[in-house]
Amino acid sequence: MEWQPDEQGLQQVLQLLKDSQSPNTVTQRAVQQKLEQLNQFPDFNNYLIFVLTRLRTEDEPTRSLSGLILKNNVKAHYQNFPQAVADFVKQECLNNIGDPSPLIRATIGILITTIASKGELQTWPELLPQLCNLLNSEDYNTCEGSFGALQKICEDSSELLDSDALNRPLNIMIPKFLQFFKHCSPKIRSHAIACVNQFIIGRAQALMDNIDTFIESLFALAADEDSEVRKNVCRALVMLLEVRIDRLIPHMHSIIQYMLQRTQDPDENVALEACEFWLTLAEQPICKEMLSGHLVQLTPILVNGMKYSEIDIILLKGDVEEDEAVPDSDQDIKPRFHKSRTVTLQHEGGEGEDEEDIEDDDDDDDDTLSDWNLRKCSAAALDVLANVFRDELLPHLLPLLKGLLFHPDWVIKESGILVLGAIAEGCMQGMVPYLPELIPHLIQCLCDKKALVRSIACWTLSRYAHWVVSQPPDSYLKPLMTELLKRILDGNKRVQEAACSAFATLEEEACTELVPYLSFILDTLVFAFGKYQHKNLLILYDAIGTLADSVGHHLNQPEYIQKLMPPLIAKWNELKDEDKDLFPLLECLSSVATALQSGFLPYCEPVYQRCVTLVQKTLAQAMMYNQHPDQYEAPDKDFMIVALDLLSGLAEGLGGHVEQLVARSNIMTLLFQCMQDTMPEVRQSSFALLGDLTKACFLHVKPCIAEFMPILGLNLNPEFISVCNNATWAIGEISMQMGAEMQPYVGVVLPNLVEIINRPNTPKTLLENTGRHPFPLISLCAAITIGRLGYVCPQEVAPQLQHFIRPWCTSLRNIRDNEEKDSAFRGICVMIGVNPAGVVQDFIFFCDAVASWVNPKNDLRDMFYKILHGFKDQVGEENWQQFSEQFPPLLKERLSACYGV
Repeated sequence: MEWQPDEQGLQQVLQLLKDSQSPNTVTQRAVQQKLEQLNQFPDFNNYLIFVLTRLRTEDEPTRSLSGLILKNNVKAHYQNFPQAVADFVKQECLNNIGDPSPLIRATIGILITTIASKGELQTWPELLPQLCNLLNSEDYNTCEGSFGALQKICEDSSELLDSDALNRPLNIMIPKFLQFFKHCSPKIRSHAIACVNQFIIGRAQALMDNIDTFIESLFALAADEDSEVRKNVCRALVMLLEVRIDRLIPHMHSIIQYMLQRTQDPDENVALEACEFWLTLAEQPICKEMLSGHLVQLTPILVNGMKYSEIDIILLKGDVEEDEAVPDSDQDIKPRFHKSRTVTLQHEGGEGEDEEDIEDDDDDDDDTLSDWNLRKCSAAALDVLANVFRDELLPHLLPLLKGLLFHPDWVIKESGILVLGAIAEGCMQGMVPYLPELIPHLIQCLCDKKALVRSIACWTLSRYAHWVVSQPPDSYLKPLMTELLKRILDGNKRVQEAACSAFATLEEEACTELVPYLSFILDTLVFAFGKYQHKNLLILYDAIGTLADSVGHHLNQPEYIQKLMPPLIAKWNELKDEDKDLFPLLECLSSVATALQSGFLPYCEPVYQRCVTLVQKTLAQAMMYNQHPDQYEAPDKDFMIVALDLLSGLAEGLGGHVEQLVARSNIMTLLFQCMQDTMPEVRQSSFALLGDLTKACFLHVKPCIAEFMPILGLNLNPEFISVCNNATWAIGEISMQMGAEMQPYVGVVLPNLVEIINRPNTPKTLLENTGRHPFPLISLCAAITIGRLGYVCPQEVAPQLQHFIRPWCTSLRNIRDNEEKDSAFRGICVMIGVNPAGVVQDFIFFCDAVASWVNPKNDLRDMFYKILHGFKDQVGEENWQQFSEQFPPLLKERLSACYGV
């Protein structure tokens, strides 16, 4: 007997569906309650599918809604459906996939996919064969409905379809889909390509076996009159470029011609898909060879795509010039992610950048249209192509640029300024001769009457900041800074934002060049405090923090402190402990405290106390959550991380003055807990703070060493680069303070440090070691700490010498002379004194490392002298001659000149 609805029950369900379309919130709440009640009855789902598939007298929105409620039930409770209900739902879906209504067909398709994604593809073996069979139906609706469902399944389960778990259905499905590329209905053709496209990136075997047929079929559809089909063809070719470029190369000339046309397609969605082609091609080694001959056509097309469309201008409120008084809405503000403090040793010669620290700021400035559009894609494509072709791009661009930059129509002029910014990185060399004329023009554009022109001019100028700073300051830096500061106080919020970001970039490039203008800069930034709405306030904190990082102790002048601190502290007092706006303000204050040093003293007490409170609160909340996860919410640990980082900034800036604050707080107890937190970023910031407190007030750290050392040892795990780096650095700082008392802990940390320094990415021979190997910060940090440990406990560390001397020398030769290098080399010299045999095998590496010193202190130079001459005397003149024959000439020269060997 087939299931039949009870009339009264059916009316009840229909009433519920009608009510749920009501805008009234009270009605909505009642509907939610009723749904929860009805879900207790298993055959409620039978009613829902019945309304969707059989009740053709009802209006379509009500039927579709019934299906969507059923979909949510499948998502939440499918494993509790009785078998009979599940079977009825599945059967109804397959029987009605060809409903005359496109909305109902699509709803059934979504329902099928949701069931399939519940692990049902394995237990619903008839689904795929039946859908594939229905594709052959004479009835268009059935064919289209089945294809719609198949496309969703291919999107959701592409990996599963290509696995043995289902007996590789793709071997049948892909050839089947390819037959439909020639179907008379554009909708069906489009479905067919979209289905196959799901399997390109994963290189599904069944597709690779049919790759030539697929490519030929795509070419046959190149001129299709349907824009959806053209879009899917472009998408396919872009993905094939990534995974099967070998198959496209023979046809590349005609593909490029096709993509040039499609990038100008009247349908913007097609143009956008086609524009992705240039971005992807730029990443391929063959890009230059393939595109050289086409730049003359491609360049104007990309430039043309960089204009704002009419829709963009409406969305961006391009005609609204003054909106600074309009409060921001919450969705304007993107979540910010705090980057935990990584100790950068004072010694990078620009080599070992931390592997995780790569930021991407290469977006042009219209972030509020965060959806990817043709303008952004064209700009990004021009940017990457400029990096491939460098100055070869300019002959095609410069004639166009002239016409754009001085155009009377602001939209065209604006796109010209964007072009200029997009090529800044790749074509900088070739642009230099034109910059003396262009930069003043761009500075003038900062006063344009159109806000969108002013904001793009900010961005483009920031891309040339490096050049501006390299010229005499009065020529460009001063006028640029003067105008940018005016724009920071613009009446338009987008311009304020662009100007603040551009100014932060200028600060990073100019550093101490800004010192003469500090008074003027601070007046502007402080004035902006009273003017900015919420979102831009967060960017303003960043500009102030960057200023402090860039000018350092030059900020420590009474008149500057008077200007800057009152508004910052006023904001600090205004914000509640739970307010996420504390993050950027804490980051900003951290930079300011480090720069002001003793100048921060009058403000440090309340700031210090609040940071300690934030750490304490977060730890308490985490503890409650761990004990009763059902009753308490998990805390946002970013509050604790940012507070730890600000405490680090205070310790670094205030030095010994922080001692009294530490004495009056329980920070050491809290630090002990933070160092054991499950979240790596919390541990990372804790170890940075531990190192800074060790330098600033060791008397409070010392009593905790016995408890802290084993935790530090456990965190010497290179899987978490920054955590490991900071723990290593802290151990080194502690060793320098502990002296010989470090002895009991050498065994806890030394084996891990030796393992880190011997990781496989260090050069094996002296000749490989030409400085081209970027030394990871982590090996460098480990080398310095091993040297420091050996300095204070030579008897314990020296026996291990031969296990680390070679990588130790190769990583430390790459850094500039400084205090950390000094203490590490003293340690190695003392260890060689204890265990000279440990260095014999690798003495050439030691010689090379010694030669990397430009100007060692006198007593250290004497240590080097003794070791070199001791070795020479030991082996005798003749052996030394043979040995030194293998030195590179430069090394030989230096050792002879500096040490007479």
